[in-house]
Amino acid sequence: MGCNADDAELAADVLLLADLRGIDSHGAARLTGYVRLWENKRINTQPNITIVHETPTTATVDGDAGLGLVVAPFAMKLAIKKAEQYGSGWVAVRNSNHFGIAGYHALMAVEKDMIGFAMTNASPLVAPTFSNERLLGTNPMCYAFPAGKYPPVIVDMATSAAANGKLEIAQRKGKQVPEGWIQDADGNYTTDPHALKKGGSLLPLGGDYEHGSHKGFGLGATVDILSAVLSGANYGPWVPPFVAFLEPPADPVGLGIGHFVGAMRIDGFRPVDDFKTHLDNWIARFKSASAIDPNQKVVIPGEPEMEAMADREKNGIPLVDAVVNDLNGLAVRFGIKKI
Repeated sequence: MGCNADDAELAADVLLLADLRGIDSHGAARLTGYVRLWENKRINTQPNITIVHETPTTATVDGDAGLGLVVAPFAMKLAIKKAEQYGSGWVAVRNSNHFGIAGYHALMAVEKDMIGFAMTNASPLVAPTFSNERLLGTNPMCYAFPAGKYPPVIVDMATSAAANGKLEIAQRKGKQVPEGWIQDADGNYTTDPHALKKGGSLLPLGGDYEHGSHKGFGLGATVDILSAVLSGANYGPWVPPFVAFLEPPADPVGLGIGHFVGAMRIDGFRPVDDFKTHLDNWIARFKSASAIDPNQKVVIPGEPEMEAMADREKNGIPLVDAVVNDLNGLAVRFGIKKI
């Protein structure tokens, strides 16, 4: 596509980590989407990423329409640098694109014995509680905490009942989705994974008001405000979509999509070893929680992904036929050997 070697390697690394961690919706399966955006001149593969506003502990970065897979790590490196000097660093990003899994960026801080934060707004596919109008993205947020003898605690989640990638996986496998994930154009629950393309919308985390969808709406709104209203990116229904079945709004209110990342030094609060010892104790206690079903123990946030990574690094990453066909199609278009 025209990226320099370093950016291409970084982008590939972000996608590969998603597949290794079992987040198949955001790995190699996303590659055709990035190519499509590039062909539509919505991705700049040679961006001049700049800092447009800065204080000792904060900054706003303009991604120059670059790959979010490259722009977000730039922002997180800046946040970490500020945290190293001042204890914490916070960076808002505008004029970017889809940034892959939030966990990749938050984990960059964990590697420095810091607490990492990463969030982004996304294609407007989610209806707020009591509405059938698509106004918010799945707007994921991630918090990552370094532990000692245990893997990091990583809370990486969409603020909708399900991420759009889960629908795409269901579409590839020809399966229905659980009730409570999505509604049709009239606001009725549906299990059709293609409902979005028919005018439906994803639901906020909780599904309906009785099950707390107003809380999911609030979390998604928080991500949108921090990522875009704060940075100068597009927000709400003006976010330029990643999905192919929506066109970018003709009346943008900002630049590109937005992210928000942060890093906090643990030793700004207590010695790192003390924190890790107590987080290990926290993990051990929760893992030993009394189980309703002896066959289903309490799962620590990030644990399934770490287990998937251990398995896939050893046994390889499974790919469904639809993804293989997409990759082979790209290989033909770019003159690369098929897999």
